[in-house]
Amino acid sequence: MEPKVTDSHCHLDFPQFEGELPDLLDRAAKVGVHRMVTICTKLKNAPAVRALSDAHAPVFWAAGTHPMSAADEPLATVEDLVALAMHPKMVGIGETGLDYHYTADSMAVQQESLRIHIEAARRTSLPLIIHARDADEDMARILAEEHRAGTYTCVMHCFSSGPALAQAAIDLGFYLSMSGIATFPRSQEVRDIFAAAPLDRVLVETDSPYLAPPPHRGRRNEPSFVNLTARKGAEVFGMEYADFAAATEANFERLFTKAA
Repeated sequence: MEPKVTDSHCHLDFPQFEGELPDLLDRAAKVGVHRMVTICTKLKNAPAVRALSDAHAPVFWAAGTHPMSAADEPLATVEDLVALAMHPKMVGIGETGLDYHYTADSMAVQQESLRIHIEAARRTSLPLIIHARDADEDMARILAEEHRAGTYTCVMHCFSSGPALAQAAIDLGFYLSMSGIATFPRSQEVRDIFAAAPLDRVLVETDSPYLAPPPHRGRRNEPSFVNLTARKGAEVFGMEYADFAAATEANFERLFTKAA
């Protein structure tokens, strides 16, 4: 039997998966992927994502306004997010964060939205789910400023930023999540960052339908492929796969307490 592992970040409501969820969940179960968190990236989609979670026992959910949509969507309120968090399978706040790669022109509203999500994470005691791209300095500064103002927990999803942001997150007690990026041949710097991180701060994810690991690279990703990323993680840490999988499970349940 395959060791249990959790896909801590996927997007099962995206059109790439339409009509396929039962088969997709079956494929995941066969390789030990017994639980996943599907991320709602626009709050107007929350009812559909909540219904998807309700319909499938292994699927938990989180909600927030993705930073690349922050300028186009209504600004979330703390009250909106707290209300969504009342649902028993709603386990995280986000994804939120900063993306200056594609949407640097909206950095001010992204920062405002991020601080709103942080306050919601504080009030709900649910983990904040962070997307960070080409914004390492502002990201580290805001996370630290807000943490001084009142503690909260957090995962840096799909971590592929620089070592300074990784260390800043770890110093705050946060977690780093390993995606298919860590399996790509040219991603040695990302693997080195994870190798230097404490084992008890590492999660695994797909970010599916994006970033499929080899041998599926360039095709649609799905939760069952998270075990390929976890196998690479075991290699990075010099561990047996079963031991690494068990460590990431313990880490997930320590952070995402509502899904434990």
